[in-house]
Amino acid sequence: MILQGKRILLIISGGIAAYKSLDLIRRLRERGASVRPVMTAGAQAFVTPLAVGALAADKVFTELFSREDEQDVGHIRLARDCDLILIAPATADLMAKMANGHADDLASTILLATDRPVLIAPAMNPKMWTHPATRRNHATLFSDGIHFVGPASGEMAESGEKGEGRMAEPLDIVAAVEALLDTGDKPLAGKKAIVTSGPTHEPIDPVRYIANRSSGKQGHAIATELARLGAAVTLVSGPVTIPDPKGVKTIHVERAEEMRDAVLANLPADIAVMVAAVADWRVASAAGNKIKKQPGEAPPPLILAENPDILKTIGHHAKRPKLVVGFAAETQNVAENGRSKLERKGADYIIANDVSPETGIMGGDRNRVKIIGKAGDEDWPDMDKQAVAEKIARLIASHFA
Repeated sequence: MILQGKRILLIISGGIAAYKSLDLIRRLRERGASVRPVMTAGAQAFVTPLAVGALAADKVFTELFSREDEQDVGHIRLARDCDLILIAPATADLMAKMANGHADDLASTILLATDRPVLIAPAMNPKMWTHPATRRNHATLFSDGIHFVGPASGEMAESGEKGEGRMAEPLDIVAAVEALLDTGDKPLAGKKAIVTSGPTHEPIDPVRYIANRSSGKQGHAIATELARLGAAVTLVSGPVTIPDPKGVKTIHVERAEEMRDAVLANLPADIAVMVAAVADWRVASAAGNKIKKQPGEAPPPLILAENPDILKTIGHHAKRPKLVVGFAAETQNVAENGRSKLERKGADYIIANDVSPETGIMGGDRNRVKIIGKAGDEDWPDMDKQAVAEKIARLIASHFA
């Protein structure tokens, strides 16, 4: 068994979902793992250290300034004397502490001192999960290499509200722990991947440009997941406001022509995933100075030129990667336009999605995609972009398997 002999440090933070931690401990131990619990003050308001300790068959740690435990720098020992740290449930408060480097209790101090993998199972009210501050903290932690499982959608136990925020079920968390601690070969080890992400900015003059609403979240997440599966990843990113992924070589560009040149410069490669929302057109001749409005005069005409089609260039290139994946952001006829793109651009897969304004996909945190391949189509359910990235990375790995 994957978890046989593995040492899990389980941090239980406050929230009604803390009751699930009791079943989680049992599931981990029946698979051969040892569980050492740490409980925040909030967690102790929902479940007792006595119950947690009885199920874990280990001492429950609760205090940072414990005279007994800190004689041998206890929080450092706890941070290192494990194979993985699991936080279930993880509250919005604890995520905020982690994202900003706070260490004012035992749990947050351990998390700042550890060099072990960390897996978070968030649990909170849907409004809290979708709050901009929580989304920023989630993005920061994800870019720092923190792993997530959930949250799931459903009815909240404490409020009756429905939405995304429920802690993942114990067996789903166990599966995520097993995936992280599986020491088998990385399926994409030895493979080289190129990923494009974000928008391009095509200058009109020194202060204005043509662009679109892409945030880069999906492309950056895919680059991260491919690296986690062992690939050597080069990310060519247009202008975005999110951090560069850890463990990935990132090249920053602005214009479509710069993105094309960077992609071609990194061939040959085994995998190309063209996620970037490249502007189709650019101004044929950008002004050297800011274009000024003239009273009583119409706006100056913009003469547009077609930008290079990077996906088509790669799909038909002499050094074409073994697997080429493109994206099709559509507002109508998603399947038909995606399949047409598959054939015209020489791709193996097209990841098509509906980016109509009402979907909130462009710039948002969730995605709903249709996988279009030569063997047929597959619809994936609505999920967050990290989960989409994980599934796409596994799809790519299965292609090489």
